[in-house]
Amino acid sequence: MKKVILVTGASRGIGNNIVRSLANNNIVIANYNKSVEQAIKLKEDMQEKQVDIDIIKADVSNREEVNSMVSTIIEKYGKIDVLINNAGISQYKLFTDISDEDWDIVMNNNLKSVFITTQEVLKSMIPRKEGLIINISSVWGVTGAAMEVAYSTSKAGIIGLTKSLAKELGPSNIRVNAIAPGIINTEMNNKFSKEEIDNIKEEIPLERIGEPGEISKCIKWLMEDNYTTGQVISINGGWNI
Repeated sequence: MKKVILVTGASRGIGNNIVRSLANNNIVIANYNKSVEQAIKLKEDMQEKQVDIDIIKADVSNREEVNSMVSTIIEKYGKIDVLINNAGISQYKLFTDISDEDWDIVMNNNLKSVFITTQEVLKSMIPRKEGLIINISSVWGVTGAAMEVAYSTSKAGIIGLTKSLAKELGPSNIRVNAIAPGIINTEMNNKFSKEEIDNIKEEIPLERIGEPGEISKCIKWLMEDNYTTGQVISINGGWNI
């Protein structure tokens, strides 16, 4: 049976690949905010393959917009089976240079968005006593990273939310897990030079950076499994063991 899946931040990077990987056998709704052209291209690419997806605009750090998005999906499809909280931004700054505004922007996009979207989706999941929530964290949420304190803190917060919520929602038969990718081949890493990427590869036991499809494969497994919850799955080539 096809699952109704909402993927936030789906127009680019990992989210884009998740949509492409899941859309063949499921009903996928790809959320975007500012990346309108990328979202339209994603939909057109899928249509060329005779696969239909929905794209829906919403700032997932805004309660009203998320409520409207979720209500629209429920009205059309009757439910949301899987929520994939993928939306997020990076920030590369010395801690002493981070302004209040910088901090709030990262926390709102990366952590508050997970809080709001999950709350709104749970309004329909809990009465049904069924659902799966997958939160995309980061290796930096596990280990922390210099020059990325705000980002690392937001991703660590996702891990705390995941573990706590898994305990709370277990009796409602709703599973909550997180994936903590290492460095993945997406636009988010354009801030690194080729030399910096090569240096990172030397630190990784598998001697390469990851591909978005490797995250999507893990998501497919989590959708098939029925007994994994509260876990943080590190997909990083052995970078952090």
